Amino acid sequence: MAKKAAVKKKKIKVVQSEAKERVEKIFPILKKTYPDAKIALEFDTPFHLLVAVILSAQCTDVRVNIVTKDLFKKYQDVKDYANADIEQFQEDIRSTGFYKNKAKSIIGAAKAVINEHGGKVPDTMEELLELPGVGRKTANCILGNAYNTPGITCDTHVIRLSRRLGLSENSDPVKLEFDLMEIVPKKRLGGWTMFSHVIIWHGRNICKARKPDCKNCPIAEYCPSANDPELW
Repeated sequence: MAKKAAVKKKKIKVVQSEAKERVEKIFPILKKTYPDAKIALEFDTPFHLLVAVILSAQCTDVRVNIVTKDLFKKYQDVKDYANADIEQFQEDIRSTGFYKNKAKSIIGAAKAVINEHGGKVPDTMEELLELPGVGRKTANCILGNAYNTPGITCDTHVIRLSRRLGLSENSDPVKLEFDLMEIVPKKRLGGWTMFSHVIIWHGRNICKARKPDCKNCPIAEYCPSANDPELW
């Protein structure tokens, strides 16, 4: 029996000028809708944010916050992490998943921060990317939320909503980041960092992965995917 041909999903043709206009319309609405939008991860220092973001890979922010509540009391500064016993540290973070790799990255990053940056988490993309376990998503998260430097964090919500809203055809986080940098104001309206926050909040509350709530979406009139399951 011949196999059925895979049904291709409809795609939105992305025109950069139109995408930029769409951002100008939806960004203020989302800011008004989510006036308290901020990063969900709890932290009190740049290094603790670094730890939390590394732990958040393939793990919910809720679970990370539960783990870091005790972790941040036990390991308070960078030296505590650098000197941590790796097997004990693995146990401390086990419930976040992939705990062996995460422990290796966090302890390695702590040692690098001490040995190469005088104990201070660097505040540039280039230097952050040299730390173990840090990619552009993590670096942008740290820059935007610890140092108030504009950065677009391309997590699963930003990837999904950017496609549905016709802002980019790219699902690769790095390519998407550069696409969004071209159409989202860098500083105005809260800039790249705030845009990431409101898109993430909208993805969690309304534009969910399986079934977006288009009926109650405040930006549905500007969304090319609204009420069209073939574009979800």
